[in-house]
Amino acid sequence: MKEGYKQYSQRNAENPKPGVTQQSPRNKVDDKCVQGEAAIIDGLTTLDRKALLQQGYADIPYNAPWCMRKSDAEIVAAEKKKQTVAEQVMIDHLSRAVISDPEQNLTSERQESIHIVPDSKMAPLRFRKRTLHETKIRTHSTLTENMLSHKVQFDGRIISRNGRDACRELIGFFFTHDQSLTIYEYRQFGKNRTNVLPFIQKNIYSHQCGRRKGKQYQLGDFYIGANLTFLSSDHPRLPESIKENTLLILRITNIDQIALDSLKTDSVEREDITSQEANDRLVLKAIQDALKEQLHKRGVRILTGLGKYLQQLDKEGTGLLAKADFKQALKAFHLEVSENDFEPAWQILNGNDSGKVDYGEFKRAIIGEMNEYRKSFVRKVFMKLDFNKTGCVPIIDIRKCYCAKKHPQVISGHSTEEEIKLSFLETLKDACSKSDEVSYGEFEDYYEGLSIGIVNDEDFVNILRTPWGI
Repeated sequence: MKEGYKQYSQRNAENPKPGVTQQSPRNKVDDKCVQGEAAIIDGLTTLDRKALLQQGYADIPYNAPWCMRKSDAEIVAAEKKKQTVAEQVMIDHLSRAVISDPEQNLTSERQESIHIVPDSKMAPLRFRKRTLHETKIRTHSTLTENMLSHKVQFDGRIISRNGRDACRELIGFFFTHDQSLTIYEYRQFGKNRTNVLPFIQKNIYSHQCGRRKGKQYQLGDFYIGANLTFLSSDHPRLPESIKENTLLILRITNIDQIALDSLKTDSVEREDITSQEANDRLVLKAIQDALKEQLHKRGVRILTGLGKYLQQLDKEGTGLLAKADFKQALKAFHLEVSENDFEPAWQILNGNDSGKVDYGEFKRAIIGEMNEYRKSFVRKVFMKLDFNKTGCVPIIDIRKCYCAKKHPQVISGHSTEEEIKLSFLETLKDACSKSDEVSYGEFEDYYEGLSIGIVNDEDFVNILRTPWGI
């Protein structure tokens, strides 16, 4: 630590801070951006250049020991969480199955009738309360621990712009013995109190949209990045904010790969990706690649602006827009998609021929999105900021939590912490529909746009770790 501080002091001595001028901090950042404009492609606005300042965190050397310790602690906490949920699933499905099995009454009464005197006033077993440790009879229809052990466990998130729903911690299980699945929600209150409750009841489910609509979920449907769709009306206990939408879409963010590979080896099921699905992926990938070049340096401004623009077009508040609306939005932001590319993409998205498509789904399909590894860190930052679990974070809280001490321009003395912080807040505020708070969807859009210009996952994670301290 002493050696590091010594080097830091020497670096500051070699790069003394400039004298105080009459320029405001915001203007000073603008000037530095203008000076570096020659190194950046033409057509960038001041807002684009300020957003690109955040990429400077990627150049900071990793603090390997600190990151390793933090990562190890996070892994231990995640494993403990998964174990807690897995135990609760076993308790729920084994004990309840045995106690509630109708066959239990028949067998018990048959055995009890041998030992009870005819004139005895003891009530029949079916009228008495029975607990798990009093249940000593194995019934034919009961689930067993061995049957439930043939499962694949996965983490999931709800695809939603609602911060409370998007940040729910969900852990799911797919059981191969009957092709059923269940999803549980893990909640933590403070440091020591936790709660684990069913979110999707154990049952056999089918795809509710896309090329596989109506087909039952199989082992091949479970992989990182896969979507699981459910009808909200089939689950009356879901939160009201989720029931507002016809479909509940869950994204698999992590999976027990060892268990999955083992089950696939034992299974005779084959992955049947149809030629239609493969063609759909190629169509959307071609559009995403073409737009990636257009978004490379302007991603933050365009993605945040596009999100606000589509929301304003949605006068009814349903989240659905028509083809003409999407064409208008793309034209407004100078995103060039030819008619030959747009029409096939629209046919894929408008699979039910309703004439309208969810604009969140449209953005993900046309522009693409960051991978689940990156998105997990964006969610982690938002959950840290949103300590009241409201789904929105006041700008004043973001200002307090954002730390620019380790930005390269601050370390070199070319900028102050306040200047870097102001540049970040200005670009973030531009994404917001309200001037005093940031929603999860707007926060995600900001980093989605920043992610487009960053190739390496660890560089992107560093951009989040350094200023937010996660």
